[in-house]
Amino acid sequence: MTQPVLICRPGARGQALAELLRTGGAAVEALDVLALEALPEDSAARSVWLNIDQYDKVVVISPFAAECLSEALDRYWPQLPVGIDYYSVGSATAGILFDQLGVRVRIPPSASSKAGVQGEHGENTSEALLTLASLKDVAHQRILLVAGEGGRTLLADTLAERGAMVTRLAVYRRVFSPPSAAMQARLRSGDYRALIVTSGELLEHLAKWCDQAALNQPLIVSSHRLATLAGTLGFSDLKVASGATPAALAATLERSCNPKGADVDQGTSLRASDR
Repeated sequence: MTQPVLICRPGARGQALAELLRTGGAAVEALDVLALEALPEDSAARSVWLNIDQYDKVVVISPFAAECLSEALDRYWPQLPVGIDYYSVGSATAGILFDQLGVRVRIPPSASSKAGVQGEHGENTSEALLTLASLKDVAHQRILLVAGEGGRTLLADTLAERGAMVTRLAVYRRVFSPPSAAMQARLRSGDYRALIVTSGELLEHLAKWCDQAALNQPLIVSSHRLATLAGTLGFSDLKVASGATPAALAATLERSCNPKGADVDQGTSLRASDR
């Protein structure tokens, strides 16, 4: 029986990744260890939505944050305020904002050419977003970060250091659960073709069930930052995709697990000795 590729993205994004991998001939199984839940709207969030026209820039961290933002603005702003610059870390988030709100979004250098997405080729990370010229000189500007609970503080900290007045609004929570008994057995035995992870929190969560056999199996991650984290957790066969899009992840799977496809993707393979 063909060993499956294990993925752990929730919702529509996970379905899109699974479908693309299956189109390429891979067997796919979802770990189903993460759910995203929108937070109830409190008075602080309501105040942000009602006064969003006071912000110079809005930075949206993830696709689900984009959906929550779009739903809130649809309730409170039948006609969107003008003069706000929108940013996101990845092209998937930018695509949702363009499709649902019709706004153009600045992103880090990205492979996406979707309408409304402004960027070039490169890695979808907070570090890359902060290299944009329009985020360098932000003194006295009001910037709203729309994100989930927890997560990294790099964007907020750096923009504040650059002189911006930053508001970080959490609009959803991540709810983690243990893998099923069958999936725990796969992780213990390393009985899979590759594991694909695009979140540091997810990687740390899954590492609890990964015995040495799993740590030696191919792990595909979406950034060099995640590869570094994976190395500290004991994973030894690391494949770094050029981004978190389904296309980038699928190409890296083909490249890393099929030598004939070595030129398909520009991702990087790292062994523990290379880090």
